Amino acid sequence: MITELLLWASITLIVMAGCYNTALYLLSRRRIRRSRTDRRERFYVFLLACLNEEKVLSESLARITSLPARNFMALVIDDGSDDRTSRIALAADPALVRLHRRTPPNARKGKGAALNDGVRHLRESGLLAGYDPADVVLCVVDADGRLDPHVVQSVDPYFDDPNTGAVQVCVRMYNRHLGLLARLQDMEFVVYGDVFQSARRFIGSVGMGGNGQFMRLAALNTLDGDGPWSDSLTEDLDLGVRLIAKGWTNMHCTTAAVSQQAVLSLKRLIRQRSRWFQGHLQSAGLVPLILRDVPTRPAIDLLYHLSSPVLILLTSLLPVSFLVAVGATAVASVQAGHPLVSPMWLLGPYLLSFTAAYAYGYVYARRERDLGLVRSVLLAHVFVFYGYIWFFAGWWGFWRMLTGQRGWLKTART
Repeated sequence: MITELLLWASITLIVMAGCYNTALYLLSRRRIRRSRTDRRERFYVFLLACLNEEKVLSESLARITSLPARNFMALVIDDGSDDRTSRIALAADPALVRLHRRTPPNARKGKGAALNDGVRHLRESGLLAGYDPADVVLCVVDADGRLDPHVVQSVDPYFDDPNTGAVQVCVRMYNRHLGLLARLQDMEFVVYGDVFQSARRFIGSVGMGGNGQFMRLAALNTLDGDGPWSDSLTEDLDLGVRLIAKGWTNMHCTTAAVSQQAVLSLKRLIRQRSRWFQGHLQSAGLVPLILRDVPTRPAIDLLYHLSSPVLILLTSLLPVSFLVAVGATAVASVQAGHPLVSPMWLLGPYLLSFTAAYAYGYVYARRERDLGLVRSVLLAHVFVFYGYIWFFAGWWGFWRMLTGQRGWLKTART
């Protein structure tokens, strides 16, 4: 009886979430129209919070310093590294790259703390003297982030609208050719950006990612607290919600991307996602802010987004319930001497699990033309099983939350 209740409860949740996600998919196919306004000259600052990033920092700085933009700089925030991170930053073009060192006991307190200190340094050092905060755009780039050469030209028009507080670009995996796990991570970010983020442009609930997020300094200045970023493990999620609550508009740019390094170890990937999951659980504290200060339509979507950890934990019960039901049916069939259900009974679970694979395959094929539609759809079927990673990561993150563990599970670079 309990197994059947869990099964039907899980199925109901999946159907409801599937209907909502279908609506987001249809909405994401719309094209957004922007009115033309007078262009302004803006100053871009790329912030790289680094902790022992000697393996990837040099290439990322080389990409940034070669951008065909006129007015920009990069600030490397060394968060107490004990490798060659600082030396690599100092070896870069001194006209475009500055180094800000953080030392113990203030260092190594999380990405949000490092970014906040970087913003304070920008304000106190005079590097932004003479610039209107409305015309200064800060961009958070991970140490392994590789920005498209045209990223500034793609993002800049969004800030012509004075109500735009932040713009998130697409995220890709530059090593997506190195195995199935890397390819599935790339599909994950493409689907999230091209479906969910694109739809949320029309809802008003676009979220910020930890890599490739562009923010107007004037918008950051309106946020309460000791700095724009919180101490949450998903400080980017918190930032996006707080900007919306302050009346700013977040946008998603589909024509430019930042590429990062996919995790090639399953254990490290689950470890990374457990941190993200725990951060989403911490973000439950944003619910009162959303209910109080966010308009109804984006508030509904943000609340749905924040409820995803609960949905994941509940949905994780469905495979177990399904296997129990199949096992019980098989035993009963053996005892009866004939099958108790038709093979067509499997059609329902297939449609429930894999209908989205066709939409996801189509979306990914538009980004990866060389892969083709058929191979993309087949890959999307594997992607459904890849999603089970979140079940393991979710329960791990939930356990860390219950036991009071808040350490930063930093993803190792290769």
